[in-house]
Amino acid sequence: MDENVDPEKVVRSESSSVMKSSRLEAFSDGVFAIIVTIMVLVFQVPNTDSLQELRAMLPQFLAYLLSFIVVMIYWVNHHHMIHLVDHVDSRILWFNANQLFWLSLIPFVTAYLSKFSASRTSVVLYGSVQSLSALSYYFLYGSVARQRLSDPHFQSLHKQMTRKNQIGLFISFMVVPMAFVNRWVAISLIVLPATMYFIPEKKVEQCELE
Repeated sequence: MDENVDPEKVVRSESSSVMKSSRLEAFSDGVFAIIVTIMVLVFQVPNTDSLQELRAMLPQFLAYLLSFIVVMIYWVNHHHMIHLVDHVDSRILWFNANQLFWLSLIPFVTAYLSKFSASRTSVVLYGSVQSLSALSYYFLYGSVARQRLSDPHFQSLHKQMTRKNQIGLFISFMVVPMAFVNRWVAISLIVLPATMYFIPEKKVEQCELE
């Protein structure tokens, strides 16, 4: 180490970088928690305890289940991605805010989807939010990747993740036009990207440890 470099300043600088990343993750985690909480508030207790009324709530439950899985997958992948951040700059802050904005609309489109029983309009609305959420994730990942491109361990992961993100983005943007052809195929396209990201890439965890 250079004798002219103050070790205490180096430690403070490194701690500052860690705190910024931790603060970003903590704020994002809070937003994710609020999104899930708002979604479950859509459920209303039936007026009677009859099975018929419970069966009538099945569309609500299925819409909630779909959105819960989608939000949790975004949360898991967001967690791993943030741990790849070397330092938090304004680009990452705003792309992260953009991601949280579109995800915060999921409770609304979930309620709309369940209330109108997968009508064309509700599927188009849900698919639009999902597409923009996927696009915002793509931009956020790109801003994080810019900081790690010089890392040889990250390069192979970056190629794999970029290809995966592009495929997921394409599928997401097919939901809206497909809703005008077949609503149930469109809904299956909403589920498909979720299955792609259900288990994070092992290489991501390896890059976090390095």
